[in-house]
Amino acid sequence: MHTVAVLALDGVIPFDLSAPIDTFGRARLPDGRAPYRVRVCSPAEEVSAGPFTVRAPYGLEALAEADTIVLPGTEDPALPLPPGVAEALREAAANGTRIASICVGAFLLAATGLLDGLRATTHWIAAGDLAALYPEVEVDPNVLYVDNGQFLTSAGAAAAMDMCLHMIRLDHGSAVAAHAARLSVMPLEREGGQAQFIVHARPPAPAGATMEPLLRWMEENADRDLTLDDIAARAGTSARTLNRRFREQTGTTPLQWLHRARVRRAQHLLETTGHPVERIAHQAGFGSPTAFRDRFKRVVGLSPQAYRRAFRPTTRP
Repeated sequence: MHTVAVLALDGVIPFDLSAPIDTFGRARLPDGRAPYRVRVCSPAEEVSAGPFTVRAPYGLEALAEADTIVLPGTEDPALPLPPGVAEALREAAANGTRIASICVGAFLLAATGLLDGLRATTHWIAAGDLAALYPEVEVDPNVLYVDNGQFLTSAGAAAAMDMCLHMIRLDHGSAVAAHAARLSVMPLEREGGQAQFIVHARPPAPAGATMEPLLRWMEENADRDLTLDDIAARAGTSARTLNRRFREQTGTTPLQWLHRARVRRAQHLLETTGHPVERIAHQAGFGSPTAFRDRFKRVVGLSPQAYRRAFRPTTRP
């Protein structure tokens, strides 16, 4: 039987802890047998889990006996690992144990050095911090999970279940994974990646910035066929000077910023109206429905129709 060790450190996030326990625990082989033995382990007798405490029945020795180790996130993932944890994880990795992290548990895995030179993900809101703290890790904030073979990382919350189902499918095939997914009342595979959940809000202009009135005008007129010269004329400067000042104050170019503003408007329209995609493309300022679909999927990770299905509230008659 395949042993899964779930490591509970102090401040463990309850959902991150329970998701692998529940998902692997639900799995059943065609003959009804359970293919996984799940063990919760911890370096301490008792750890905090937000509103309650966890008393794990196993210590770090369980990591050496596991076939898969899962690292849930913690409230402050930037804290140093407790004594003995990094060494136990590196020793398990050297023995070929599969190690997966959930949400900001990627910080814990990265702290061991095992993710150096590898692609990884975490919750999109923490991706910048992970990349800054561990520059040797290639952080991708747009996906639900990353499988490097021996090491896996997942995004936040429900993405943990996506990754666990993926591992079940690798171990025992699609039929076993699909059955576990049905018991969890979720699809075996979800459309798109983490990018669809990122709030593409317009960031505030930095203190002392002079672009704020121009940014507001661009957002209000995003439906127009604006060119760089149009924007420069509004700013009362040359296109070259505008590009330089714009990048200094926003970190991007005027046209790239405008494309993002149009995507934000399209997201709002898809969520709040029943307008056809062709009309929304026009309302958001895209030259054609094709250009709209291409740009929207590049930024959000889903087609406009798939985004609408996922995020537009449904009403009952």
